[in-house]
Amino acid sequence: MKGAPFREERPAAPRDIYPAFRRVNPPARKPSDNPEIGETRKLAQTFLQIDTDEGVSGIAGPLSGEATAIYIEKQIKPLLIGQDPFLTEYLWDVMYRTAVNGRMGENMIAISYVDVALWDIKGKFLKQPVVRLLGGPVQERLPVYASAVGFSLAPDKVKERVAKLKGEGFCGTKWFLRKGPVDGIQGERENIAVIAAAREASGPDVKIMVDAWAYWDIPYTLKMADALKEFDVTWIEEPLHYALRDSYAELTRLSPIPIAGGEHEFTRWSFKDLMDIRAMDIYQPEPMWAGGISEMVKIGALATSYGVKLMYHVYYPVASAHVSFALNPLTTPMGEYLYNAADEYQYFLKKPLKPVNGFFYPPEAPGIGMDIDEQKIESERELSF
Repeated sequence: MKGAPFREERPAAPRDIYPAFRRVNPPARKPSDNPEIGETRKLAQTFLQIDTDEGVSGIAGPLSGEATAIYIEKQIKPLLIGQDPFLTEYLWDVMYRTAVNGRMGENMIAISYVDVALWDIKGKFLKQPVVRLLGGPVQERLPVYASAVGFSLAPDKVKERVAKLKGEGFCGTKWFLRKGPVDGIQGERENIAVIAAAREASGPDVKIMVDAWAYWDIPYTLKMADALKEFDVTWIEEPLHYALRDSYAELTRLSPIPIAGGEHEFTRWSFKDLMDIRAMDIYQPEPMWAGGISEMVKIGALATSYGVKLMYHVYYPVASAHVSFALNPLTTPMGEYLYNAADEYQYFLKKPLKPVNGFFYPPEAPGIGMDIDEQKIESERELSF
């Protein structure tokens, strides 16, 4: 893979509360603004392919981990043999009821990939993009913000990158702050300096978001929110650990900056519980984890029923695009693009989805759009466990 995604900095992580993990940094990768130069490395990914006796195959991937593949092979595959792939509601419920302890985590992620592949079959068979099977796009185009994970957090570098992203047409940028409650006053100053630099470079019309990845607590988040509100921050994402739902509701009530989250939540039931207590201002389910296309339709209906914002996490842009375009701009006003990771996640796809001048446009190819470019494959094998 030429011009591999670079990483000058990593985001904070939930286990960074412990010094042994806080000191760990993954190896840096060589930066390059030119995709034809820079680091070259091998890329190995796993895809799910479901074949039918009609000659149509559904594809979803790359899978997010080996555990997902094991669940698909051992638990889900026997349930699918001989079934009608158009019966997505029935098959989803069968998979869910079979995984009696799989309401979340790797088991649900496996169900999500299978569901996406089944929708891919439906779209290809009917020669329609999945978004049309969901009722058709209700937005002509979707503004996109760039997640700046991997970029340096040095203020001068932040200014440089924000100016570049603004020039490419992105409506906003999201910055993954490294410091939290255990990092003291100096850590607070470093966080504030990042966002001050981003706002200085962006001007008033570009949105600035903060991602804390479950590394903060309520007092620290409120302190940061008070310090960052002068920079017109659009939201603070996942400041608390995922399980602290009541704490999220308290924080959302008190914070002068909107609170976002839900990337690591699963299924309509989880999101209903969150919405019932007004846990967040913005909800961010990941289609490839939280239940697939079938479940995103239900979570989207919940969001419109509660009148809340729902902006999908974008692990794979093409999957999130189908369900994003099925929602109106009041509910889903923006999409996300992982600036340094999207090329890697979409490397093997024939038609990767990329923003054009800062916008996504509705997918037009039949199915989901995760078909593999065979010319990029050097070797392949079928996994078995």
